[in-house]
Amino acid sequence: MKHIKILFFSFLIGAFFSCTKLDETFRSELSQNTSGSVTAGELLINAYNSLGTFQTGNIWHLEEHTSDEILGPTRGPDWDDNGQWRALHAHTWNADHGIVSGAFSDLLSAQFAASNVLQFNPSAQQAAEARFIRALTVFFVLDGWGQVPYREDLNDYRLDPTTLKGTEAADFVISELNAILNDLPDSGPAYTANKNAARFLLMKTYLNYGAFADRANPSFDAGNMNQVITLADQIIGSGKYALSADYYDNFSPDNDTKSTENIFTLYNQNGDRGGNVQGTWFQISHYNMDPGGWNGFATLSDFYDKFEPTDKRIGEEYIYPGARPNPGHRRNVGFFIGQQYNLTTDAALQDRKGNPLSFTREVSLRETGNNLEVTGIRAVKYAYDYNHYNSQNNNDWALFRYADVLLMKAEALLRTGDASGALDIVNSLRTARGASSLTSLNEANLLDERGREFYWEGWRRQDLIRFGKYLDLWQEKTADDPKNLLFPIPSNQLAVNANLEQNPGY
Repeated sequence: MKHIKILFFSFLIGAFFSCTKLDETFRSELSQNTSGSVTAGELLINAYNSLGTFQTGNIWHLEEHTSDEILGPTRGPDWDDNGQWRALHAHTWNADHGIVSGAFSDLLSAQFAASNVLQFNPSAQQAAEARFIRALTVFFVLDGWGQVPYREDLNDYRLDPTTLKGTEAADFVISELNAILNDLPDSGPAYTANKNAARFLLMKTYLNYGAFADRANPSFDAGNMNQVITLADQIIGSGKYALSADYYDNFSPDNDTKSTENIFTLYNQNGDRGGNVQGTWFQISHYNMDPGGWNGFATLSDFYDKFEPTDKRIGEEYIYPGARPNPGHRRNVGFFIGQQYNLTTDAALQDRKGNPLSFTREVSLRETGNNLEVTGIRAVKYAYDYNHYNSQNNNDWALFRYADVLLMKAEALLRTGDASGALDIVNSLRTARGASSLTSLNEANLLDERGREFYWEGWRRQDLIRFGKYLDLWQEKTADDPKNLLFPIPSNQLAVNANLEQNPGY
């Protein structure tokens, strides 16, 4: 009954967050009058669940499909979807693009879910966790659209939400996180907001502060960079994290116990709470693979070429509980290229026409003829949960990782003139991942390192903007307009909130 109640409330939040003023009276009454049947604890679980958009949902698509890491080709009649994947890759979206609109709505729904917890007499820790989730949603709306609808009082919907813009929104995130820090737990499961998760989000906010002020010309104030370094040292000094023994321990079905570097995750457990990690498998796997999928997205060959052959992150035979027998010792995580095999029997696979199922380096936005099933290198970041492949999987989604703390500190050091200290950090990470040491460090190879470490985790668009590379030409994309550094405010949101303004150029 508890799950039914939470899921029903989740439906109501999603249905009514972006509704018109005619519906807002009902929504206000819902918030005020359900306290007898819904507790702050239940609403907090719902707020955590509302972050599912990060698990190969709309937010993930915006952060990855608009970058140089991924491409969603139209394969004959498959994967056309009114051109939405082509538009994301080519940066030709508009204010009515379904994923742009869906991501904006998803984040506002999560913001409402978090704020609503505060209306139901939460404990100090519950309130802090809810405010953390709210700050996280504000951060990502700011990142994508540059302006954030925000409502402090959920009981008066006669007024439109105020709008936090640019550094005003960044300052709000910083203020909120500092205010709640002492009420968050020092430790506990990674899927519960904690002090180090708040410090991590503070690091992200300070690191991107200059980009939020001016995405076309990001600046890096020494004071902000020193904040990044100080916060990193606090997380490192806590002694709670270390680089995992195997890179893919961070993404395995038992990563809740195996990973030593996941700081904040989204909880997935079969039979309890589940996200959409299996989407990372379905969206890339060919129909005849085991497990099979929808034969969709691919990685660009230029991105794949950034990896050394010895780099563990490029892929490996990963041994973990529940994995398929692998007599051929084939790669079962990482990037899949060339002839593919049934992992259990080691038999060479074929496509639906009986041709060798051999993934090629080449891939384009539109595929036709004999190539449409096999073009493009595929990526499996999360090890298959074979026991729950078609249902709620057990892989927790790794949103904040210790490796990112290290590379953010390295970036802050580099931007404040300590290239030697930054290089030491990067090379310690590369050694752990089986890659050779760099002889020097600059912005270009640091950005490449972030790509290798965090591919398909939902950070690439933000990184490219901060490093000034988002508008560049890459495979199947021309250099493009600076207006695309922000997404357009969805048309349906402009219609119901007079305090929102369409972003320039749209």
